[in-house]
Amino acid sequence: MPTGLLKDIVAARPKNVRLLGVDLGTKTIGLAMSNADQTLATPLETINRTKFKADIEALGTIVKDYEIGGFVFGWPVNMDGTEGPACERVRSFVDEMQNHPQELGVETGKDLWTALWDERLSTSSVDNFVEERVDLGKKSKKGAKESGLTDKLAAQIVLQGALDYLRELS
Repeated sequence: MPTGLLKDIVAARPKNVRLLGVDLGTKTIGLAMSNADQTLATPLETINRTKFKADIEALGTIVKDYEIGGFVFGWPVNMDGTEGPACERVRSFVDEMQNHPQELGVETGKDLWTALWDERLSTSSVDNFVEERVDLGKKSKKGAKESGLTDKLAAQIVLQGALDYLRELS
């Protein structure tokens, strides 16, 4: 199944289907969805993480409801470009997800296309945006995080970056 850095698996990407952007955290999973033309990312929702089985079932529902054709996971490399424990958590989740395609509604024998996209500074840029531009009333950055706003916006930034990269290749 094609899984890897976007630049390495771009030729195998599914076309004319929605892609799901995923910002995988330890407590939540932020999600964003592209249009079928793969030009625009929109924040979708945030899943509160529990156990892998529940996480994959929640993802499966979204994949089926929105007819998702592939994934773009935020790849949390360190600022110097090295891979650390956060990358290992994403890799483990993606590997385990690949072992359960039926829960995601993927037909037997079909590939589950999963790209990894550098997400450096995506969450901090969302935090800055929310703090400076979004009127949350009395809510703080903490409130934005607790509401899931930060996570789904971070997923949108990850996915839009990948979509922009794909458009540049066209």
